[in-house]
Amino acid sequence: MGYEISEIVKHFNIEGEYIYSENYGCGHINDTYAVYFKRESQPPLRYIVQRINTEIFDEKKLMHNVTLVTDYLKERITAEGGNPERNTLSIVKTNDGRSYFEAEDGSCWRVYIFIENTVTYQSAVNEKVFENSGRAFGHFQRQLSDFDASKLYEVITDFHNTRKRFEDFKNAVKADIKGRTTEAKSEIGFVMDREKYCDEIISKLGSKEIPLRVTHNDTKLNNILIDPVTGEGICIIDLDTVMPGSLLYDFGDSNRFGANTALEDETDLSKVSFSLDMFRAYTKGFISEVSDTLTDTEAELLPFSCILMTFEVGIRFLTDYLEGDTYFKTTHAEHNLERARNQFHLVKDIESKLDEMQAIVSDLRG
Repeated sequence: MGYEISEIVKHFNIEGEYIYSENYGCGHINDTYAVYFKRESQPPLRYIVQRINTEIFDEKKLMHNVTLVTDYLKERITAEGGNPERNTLSIVKTNDGRSYFEAEDGSCWRVYIFIENTVTYQSAVNEKVFENSGRAFGHFQRQLSDFDASKLYEVITDFHNTRKRFEDFKNAVKADIKGRTTEAKSEIGFVMDREKYCDEIISKLGSKEIPLRVTHNDTKLNNILIDPVTGEGICIIDLDTVMPGSLLYDFGDSNRFGANTALEDETDLSKVSFSLDMFRAYTKGFISEVSDTLTDTEAELLPFSCILMTFEVGIRFLTDYLEGDTYFKTTHAEHNLERARNQFHLVKDIESKLDEMQAIVSDLRG
């Protein structure tokens, strides 16, 4: 369906006169536009306008979370002497003071001020970039360390509940609705042999050992706006999956793809390995920010979290394969099975390097 952005933006408290809009970014969930507005005797302003994907998100809960977190961050950033308009997202309210607008056709829209003079990376091109990524997400954790995460909705239920993922996987094996268990026999055995991993974090979540914290849950490098001169992170964006969880989820998932020497779709498993140099770089940046708030248990589990998050994603790929590829987009019949094999190969490599990773964490903690 086509939308008249020029009509949508009339419902928001935006400065200036609408000029034009263009598609923006490479996200797959929401429809995103950069929208330009002219002002008298001043340069034009840009805004980010997004149609919220209400098939995935409850817009009320989503914007409740984003509003609470960004409001809190603005207070912290101001107290630190930073720029609250540049160091976190700024929601532009509707004309009646709401955080989003619901159109007559049921579509829901929100607007952010565009943060200019930044760059993003699609992948960790070197250790320095990955270290800065770890520092940026660590800083995000530190700023929100005193925030009451229980105030946030779980916008995607059981998103990192590995035990629930495992039970869904077992049900898929039992049902075998596509007759694919024979082809995946080795991978099924791999998962069953590691069931103990499922409860390692979630069984302690919410305790003093593993506190319930605000987690981002989509810690890709391209969700950090970066200063093109210094290379330092300026702002963490894409807060749609911000919800209660463990910082171990964010740390582990960052390294799952950032320290992987290959892409998730790589079928030549000889190319798939876990880079200890990249792990050290990210951990150095991350710990430099969270050292004062990190519990001993969290620190001990940082290396294991890389196994868990990789294992969880592999389970999800394998479950989708067994259920007939209903969630992840695929290009051929064995695509999800190949992805699962990729992730499980990475799990085995991380397992073999766990002692070295523990030593790296201990060294960096001092």
